[in-house]
Amino acid sequence: MTMTAIDRHLGFQQAALNARAYRQELLAANIANADTPHYKARDIDFKEALMGALNGKVKPLALATSAPRHIEGGEKSPMTPFVKYRTEHQSAVDGNTVDMDTERAAFAENAVQYEASLTFINGLMRSMQQAIAGQ
Repeated sequence: MTMTAIDRHLGFQQAALNARAYRQELLAANIANADTPHYKARDIDFKEALMGALNGKVKPLALATSAPRHIEGGEKSPMTPFVKYRTEHQSAVDGNTVDMDTERAAFAENAVQYEASLTFINGLMRSMQQAIAGQ
């Protein structure tokens, strides 16, 4: 495997981990705001976000500023363009669209997939280390 192939492969895994991590933040925010009136549940389409990251549509994370002479900051996350409001299954009287069953299931599924990606990367690194060591 050449360095370019390794970089490309690890770049894919990095983009996937970044998208999963951001999705986990969104799902956690949905769960935390389950009782907030008029809160609208949000999520990302993982496939769309990953394809956007791989095609260069995701800019690097911008810096936040706290003084006028600092470099200008941008959006909070490079994945922000892929955030969508979740389809409402059952309307609440207070206008909140969080369905706790949906959010918990999505959170657990995303956590398992994130862990699987980490396991895959660890296996790849272990294989590369063994190849370098000549085993």
